[in-house]
Amino acid sequence: MKLILMVAFQAMSLISISTASLQYNFYGSSCPNAEQTISNVVYGLIDADPSMAPALLRLHFHDCFVMGCDASILLDPTKANGSPEKTAIPLRGYDAVNKIKAAVEAVCPGKVSCADILAFAARDSVAKSGGFVYPVPAGRRDGNVSSAFSVFSSIPSPFFDAGELVQSFAAKGLTVDDLVALSGAHSIGTAHCSGAACPDGSAADDGVVNNSPVSPATLGNQYFKNALAGRVLFTSDAALLTGRNDTAEKVRENAGDLTAWMARFAASMVKMGGIEVLTGARGEVRRFCNVTNS
Repeated sequence: MKLILMVAFQAMSLISISTASLQYNFYGSSCPNAEQTISNVVYGLIDADPSMAPALLRLHFHDCFVMGCDASILLDPTKANGSPEKTAIPLRGYDAVNKIKAAVEAVCPGKVSCADILAFAARDSVAKSGGFVYPVPAGRRDGNVSSAFSVFSSIPSPFFDAGELVQSFAAKGLTVDDLVALSGAHSIGTAHCSGAACPDGSAADDGVVNNSPVSPATLGNQYFKNALAGRVLFTSDAALLTGRNDTAEKVRENAGDLTAWMARFAASMVKMGGIEVLTGARGEVRRFCNVTNS
C-alpha cells in the first residue's frame, strides 16, 4: 500500500496540464461503479490469460497514437469506413474490450465511453502485472472515423533510430522522458521475429518470442536492465542507448530506481491518454465498442 501511494503521489506531481480537458472521478455521479466494474473484469481476464495485460496496454497505446485516444482502434470494417485501423496491424484484446464494455453497459447503459474503457483497462493491466496503480482522468468520447492508412504514419516503427523515436513522440506532445519511460512496457508481452532481433533458437515455431528474457510477465524496470545488457529485441529499443537525445542516461536512471520509473511511467501513461481527446459534445459514447451508434 505504501508503494502504491508513493507512486500515485509522485506520478501526480509529474503530470502536465495537457489532460486538463479530462477529469478525475468523471463517472462519480453518472456511473459510480464504472471503474470498479472495469477492474473486476480486467483482473479476471488477466488471471485467465496473463498475456491480456500487454495486449490491453498495446491497444491503448495504438489508439492514442493514431488519431488520438478516441477508441478508433476498436472499429470493425464497414462499407462506410472501408479499412479501419484494426486491419493495419494485428493486435489482440478486442474480445476482451467487448467483454469489459458489456459489463459496464449492464451497470450503466450509455454512460462510459470505449475510449475511457481502454484507458482504465490499461491502468488495471499495469496494476495486475506491475503491482502499482495510478489515478486516470476520464471524459473521453468515442470517434466515428478510423483509417488503416493513419496507422503507418503514426505508430513508431520498431526499426526507428533514437532521433526518429524522439520526433515521433514529440509529434504527439510527448517528451524524451515520456519516450523512455513508456518503453518500459516492453518488459512484458511478446514480439514477432519479423520485427525483432530474436536470439537464435529462442523463437517458437510461429516466430514469437518474449519481449524480455527475464520475468516476462512482470511489468517493471527490467526492460532497462535488459537494454543496458544488450538483451532487447527491437532496433528501436537498442537505439535508446545511442544518439544525442539523453535517452541513454534516462535508460540508466530507470534501470537503477524501480519506484522512480513507476512514477514516470504512470505520469507518461496519463499524459499519453490525453492525446487529441474528444470531449464535451464531440464524438459519442458507443453502445458497442466495435461499431459506431449510427
